[in-house]
Amino acid sequence: MSMIGIIILYLLLGALAGTMAGLFGIGGGLVIVPVLIFSFGLQGISPEIAAHLAVGTSLATIVFTSISSIRTHHQHGAVRWDLFRPMTVGIVVGAVLGAWTAALLSGPVLETIIGVFVILVALKMILEVNPKAGRSVPGKTGLGAAGGVIGWASAIFGIGGGTLTVPYLSWCNVRMQQAVATSAACGFPIAIAGALANIWTGWQNPDLPELSLGFIYLPALIGVVATSVFFARIGARLAHRLDGRLLKRIFAIVLVLVGLRFLLS
Repeated sequence: MSMIGIIILYLLLGALAGTMAGLFGIGGGLVIVPVLIFSFGLQGISPEIAAHLAVGTSLATIVFTSISSIRTHHQHGAVRWDLFRPMTVGIVVGAVLGAWTAALLSGPVLETIIGVFVILVALKMILEVNPKAGRSVPGKTGLGAAGGVIGWASAIFGIGGGTLTVPYLSWCNVRMQQAVATSAACGFPIAIAGALANIWTGWQNPDLPELSLGFIYLPALIGVVATSVFFARIGARLAHRLDGRLLKRIFAIVLVLVGLRFLLS
């Protein structure tokens, strides 16, 4: 593919990821990572690093796209900063360990793990499995430990952590609006720590394509960020006009197919 074609592809990916994030309330990483892996294959990038490059690039995009979301939630006074601060300590450590864990895995193994995760998220959406409030908010140590697990897993899957953070905070009896807002805030340190760790773990990898910064592919980063924020607003507007339940199930079926593609390849 020519560089112009590649940039157009990533602009379209950013539009898709932003729309899905606004429409379904999921992090764009859940869309970005699988599509990046497919697009890297079309570009002839080594399958040994395609998944690593997709994860690192996805985390780098979240650094930029999460800022707008955090500002909006903060203006509505919905972010629980008292929970965010202790969780961030664990998140940063966990995200660095997660990037290091991913770097130890081969490309095909990492793709398989991502495929399983995508299918599990899809099944959760189809079955509408949501945890009920079962306990009170733990102390700083407990929040830090939870942040560590969330940061570790998020850095492996290339997501902002909303898929994990929202259910956890809901289980801790945090109101849904505050759980979503606080999760959005937590996405920023996950993305920062994960992106920096992926630059470090991928530095001077011999299989990297040109215009890469460690495991971050700059053309994809620029293209996705350029369109995702704008289209997230469009997705949010559509969510109020369309049958969200039906669309969510259709999207979940697509995720199942994507996950199976990883498992069977």
